[in-house]
Amino acid sequence: MSDLSAAAGEPDVIPLNLTARRRLRPGERRTQILQALGAMLEQPGSERVTTAALAARLEISEAALYRHFVSKAQMLEALIDFIETSVFTSLNQIAEREMPGTEQAQRSLAALLQFAEHNPGMARLMAGDGLAHEDERLNTRMNAFFDRLESHLRQCLRQAAQASGAESPTGDAQVQASVLCAFALGRLQRFTRSGFNRPPTEHLDEVLALVLR
Repeated sequence: MSDLSAAAGEPDVIPLNLTARRRLRPGERRTQILQALGAMLEQPGSERVTTAALAARLEISEAALYRHFVSKAQMLEALIDFIETSVFTSLNQIAEREMPGTEQAQRSLAALLQFAEHNPGMARLMAGDGLAHEDERLNTRMNAFFDRLESHLRQCLRQAAQASGAESPTGDAQVQASVLCAFALGRLQRFTRSGFNRPPTEHLDEVLALVLR
């Protein structure tokens, strides 16, 4: 399993392990706060998570939260850091393998959607639902995340287009990468708005075969 204190490695489920009352090691309360916030975001149909509700869940005061984070925005930003590190660690590992560019793009998109499926709370942040009415810089961060994803996919697909002798490999790759990113975002939004009942990886292989044929 992934650990928010490390925020690295293969995308996996954020563990929720709220411990009994005891003296916490340095940094443990910070991780505990992020785990609880992630769990609250996983509740289907949940409204905007407040620091009061988060503190109540942890059975601590709001002042105790602010001893570890200066604001709720900083807590959400730490979760975005976790998303970025988890997803792009996997994408970089995929890029290091010797395989056709189209297969790299397919596996990269699958890694993103699998991460979201295993971490519904993070999916809400990626889809934007969990960032509604929050600090605008958080939405800017998620937009930059998808820009980076599109750039990664474009690089994979340009390689495939060049290998196939396409007349305009850069243009073809740009169009395909844009379509794949729009598809991914649509799947994330459907997943969150269905109360996490419509998995983002549903019929994924068949859809990608149609888009990338």
